[in-house]
Amino acid sequence: MSSDDYSGGNPRGQVGRGEGRVGQVKEVTSLANPIIKDIRALTQKKARDESGTFIAEGLKLVIDAVELGWTIRTLVYAKAAKGKKPVDDIAARTVARGGLVLEVSEKVIATVTRRDNPQMVVGVFEQRYGSLRDIKPRANETYVALDRVRDPGNLGTIIRTADAAGVSGVILIGETTDPFSLETVRATMGSVFAVPVFRASVAEFLAWQKHTGVMVVGTHLAGAVDYRTIDYRPRPVVVLMGNEQAGLPDELAAKADKLARIPQSGRADSLNLAIATGVMLFEARRHLLTLDDRG
Repeated sequence: MSSDDYSGGNPRGQVGRGEGRVGQVKEVTSLANPIIKDIRALTQKKARDESGTFIAEGLKLVIDAVELGWTIRTLVYAKAAKGKKPVDDIAARTVARGGLVLEVSEKVIATVTRRDNPQMVVGVFEQRYGSLRDIKPRANETYVALDRVRDPGNLGTIIRTADAAGVSGVILIGETTDPFSLETVRATMGSVFAVPVFRASVAEFLAWQKHTGVMVVGTHLAGAVDYRTIDYRPRPVVVLMGNEQAGLPDELAAKADKLARIPQSGRADSLNLAIATGVMLFEARRHLLTLDDRG
């Protein structure tokens, strides 16, 4: 019986729980296959929340994620990729770790990724969130905290920028967009696997701030300090950024150690959130960054 004919058991378990038919390779050509339906459903937040999994696209990204210790539940690759050593290697590693490997048609993988020209390899991974209780900030560490960030592209770009700047983690405050949505993961260009992501309520964040003694630098329209004049060296730093529409709420702004502004001279009255966050992060870490061989 091919996996296209499979109708018993718990198909969602293949994606979300790692139960049942795992640790093997199956060929799938039908869009009606229940496992494929469950993977396709991961483009929806409800399915991601229920299964605790998400989709990542691209061979290099999948290999990097596995090497960084992320748990892969399902590997999907197009038939055209079969026989290529890196694909065969990651398939073997997936099976060895108890994962399910699906060899599919390009039509199937295009449907999974919702792209006309899809990547040839897709991985389904377990989500991973950290707890603020686990963060023990050390000297020269920098974190970025985002209050109710709404746009997946902004969040993904911020995670990628945080990775480039050597930031130790991204803290999501309140109801934010999903860091494991397809759009966000794409925008991170793989950095979602390299930068720890934490979730917290406003109260939890403020309690953690008080307990750890970090220096919180928030950006605010009423900020009286040029962001370039702040000394970011004495303590671990948290760069606190507000929501795209409303900015930083008074409750958080009142507890920041410093409120900063980025000077502007053009006609634009504001910066994109991801751009502003990048400017702040690279300034906060300027004393720690040097050109290496890649520079």
